Amino acid sequence: TTAHFTVALDDRYFEIEKTFGEKGAYLAAQSHSAALHQVEEIIREEKISCDLQKIDGFLFRAENDSQDILTKEFEAARRAGLNDVSLVDKAPLEFFDTGTCLKFPRQLQLHPLKYLAGLAKAIVANGGKIYTNTHAIEVAGGNPARIKTKTGGTVNCKAVVVATNTPINDTLAIHTKQYAYRTYVHGFRVPVGSVPPGLYWDTSDPYHYVRLQQAPEHKPHVEGAPYEVLIVGGEDHKTGQNENPQACFDRLEQWTRDRFEMAQEILYSWSGQVLEPADGMAFLGHNPLDRKNVYVITGDSGNGMTHCTIGAIIIRDQILGIQNPWESLYNPSRVKLRSLGNYLRENTNMAAQYGDWFTGPNISALENLKDDEGMVVRDGLEKIAAYRNESGNLKMFSAVCPHLGGVVRWNSSEKSFDCPCHGSRFDCNGKVIEGPANSDLKEVTDEHAMNQGEVRVRDKPFFRLKLPELGFE
Repeated sequence: TTAHFTVALDDRYFEIEKTFGEKGAYLAAQSHSAALHQVEEIIREEKISCDLQKIDGFLFRAENDSQDILTKEFEAARRAGLNDVSLVDKAPLEFFDTGTCLKFPRQLQLHPLKYLAGLAKAIVANGGKIYTNTHAIEVAGGNPARIKTKTGGTVNCKAVVVATNTPINDTLAIHTKQYAYRTYVHGFRVPVGSVPPGLYWDTSDPYHYVRLQQAPEHKPHVEGAPYEVLIVGGEDHKTGQNENPQACFDRLEQWTRDRFEMAQEILYSWSGQVLEPADGMAFLGHNPLDRKNVYVITGDSGNGMTHCTIGAIIIRDQILGIQNPWESLYNPSRVKLRSLGNYLRENTNMAAQYGDWFTGPNISALENLKDDEGMVVRDGLEKIAAYRNESGNLKMFSAVCPHLGGVVRWNSSEKSFDCPCHGSRFDCNGKVIEGPANSDLKEVTDEHAMNQGEVRVRDKPFFRLKLPELGFE
């Protein structure tokens, strides 16, 4: 996360109005404002040191967008109760002219890992227990609710909250209503004071998002000069549906250097997984088609830090039997007919990805696979994900995602296998790193390969034995 805590939503208020009405937009603004207040309160009460700053946010128009988009958003934000939002001539950036923009005062930014560490410490101090390296493989509601673990243990409890970005306990209930995207981030070194503190977003689709972060305590200087980190993100695309993800990083760098002339070398680069709901609102609360004591937090749509806080407030109230005014807005079981067009487009796209079963290179292409690279190949009716490590050793796995049978694709930038259907991701060794899949890709053994007519020679590329005199290979 880049940790923008804001009431300025990825899905515009005028769009939320179309789907949920003015009341829905009002509840969205109210809940996000409450989330900011809740975060501040927690940090103050628990005395968490996490670089918290209260700063203004600025939404400016992309070059190809009309001025009308800001006017519509300004009016919708005011109708939603955000009376301190204003139209200003430009953002406080002297080095490039943003033009007219919307100002959202008193937003928050912080260091997310420091905040998380503080929350963990507070949980333990108040009698809670945190267990890591414990893979939950099955979640079931009931009395009691049960979580089965990979090592064979079972946890019994009164309630379960599945907060895994995308639920790992559902097959279809949520996954047809939200869609996985990759988003890209660079952290640039900039001189201290060269960029005014603030949160900055444009109206592009996908949009860009910008903030500052203090230099890390262990390295406050580079080449003897103090610096800050300019964090810039954007260039989103559907997970598993980009053949050249490095180009996304390159475009993001160029976008930044065209506007922030003080940006120096890139210190950090990463990408993240964003779940976009069909109607723009997160899914927070009782899990659809499940017992009443199983809950989910998902569909964060680029506003994960506030959405997860809203989800915690709603689910706390549901567990305690308290009526929450935002419950219906974020109800994971909802179906909005006004978002039907987007729902059909996204699910048509998803269905088209299953065509990968019938395309792709033959297994003989592995002969040309370079070290530290992967590819997906066909072997008869089978699809195989192959990775050759830096030592030249080849590993092979079934390319079939264990969630719903999509065929994974190689991500050359992050050295992972990504499913283009529902966003599951696996590292180069086939280990699951992102749901909804909750198990690894199945390894293809040497015995399996030999049964398919393949021979491994000292961990070199596979080659096919051809026996033309017998009429087969």
